[in-house]
Amino acid sequence: MSTRVSLTQYLVEQQRQHGNIPAQLRLLIEVVARACKRISISVNKGALGDVLGSAETENVQGEVQKKLDIIANEVLIEANEWGGHLAAMASEEMEDVYVVPNRFPQGEYLLLFDPLDGSSNIDVNVSIGTIFSVLKRDDSGRPVSGADFLQPGRQQAAAGYCVYGPQTTLVLTVGDGVAMFTLDREQGSWVLTQDSVQIPEDTQEFAINMSNMRHWRRRCAATSTSAWPAPTVCAARTSTCAGLPAWWPTCTASSRAAACSSTPGTGASPARPASCG
Repeated sequence: MSTRVSLTQYLVEQQRQHGNIPAQLRLLIEVVARACKRISISVNKGALGDVLGSAETENVQGEVQKKLDIIANEVLIEANEWGGHLAAMASEEMEDVYVVPNRFPQGEYLLLFDPLDGSSNIDVNVSIGTIFSVLKRDDSGRPVSGADFLQPGRQQAAAGYCVYGPQTTLVLTVGDGVAMFTLDREQGSWVLTQDSVQIPEDTQEFAINMSNMRHWRRRCAATSTSAWPAPTVCAARTSTCAGLPAWWPTCTASSRAAACSSTPGTGASPARPASCG
């Protein structure tokens, strides 16, 4: 981009143009972004920072926590608890809601986060990230509880995520489109690198969470309109949805294509190629 726009400048301009970023919300977003920079530094150190490996504990989901899970969680809490913009926080790494201590002023927002999503990938040097959401606190004056966090997604004041990969990127929305910022490691600042981010209507690639493969047959059985897809569809299909034979996942892409092309109809199951396991 010819003109470098910082995160702070972007938020100020959004506030001037649309008036949808109150001062406390702007402060909150900037503090979360600074915390993400600290997490990025720890992730980049890897084994040199003694942050890899398991913490030998479990989170509320029953998942084994990594050392960096706990470090990232502490970074986000310490960065946000004292600023006066938050009333409470909720994290995947904490069993209960974290209410801002009485020694600090309480603000009008609630912060939810997964401090380090994909932490099982830490030790194999794959991209991981921080996910966060901001909600307005109930103004009834009663103490904050877990029920205050159970709000519809449309009531979010802001949301975003930070990816720690070859570049560290921050993707953010404050209710008027999505913007992407890249961390300038030399300057230590977030720079706007893409505005009005949208999901493309067409793509040649897609990603699937393979850990949920065991659920595909049941889900597809409920939504499938035919027992077997047309040859052009099944050539690329890799799941175990309704109508696909048990040997399907063991075949190579070329073997699947051959099996499909040998079955001209859409209702018959193809013959098992000899090359499949």
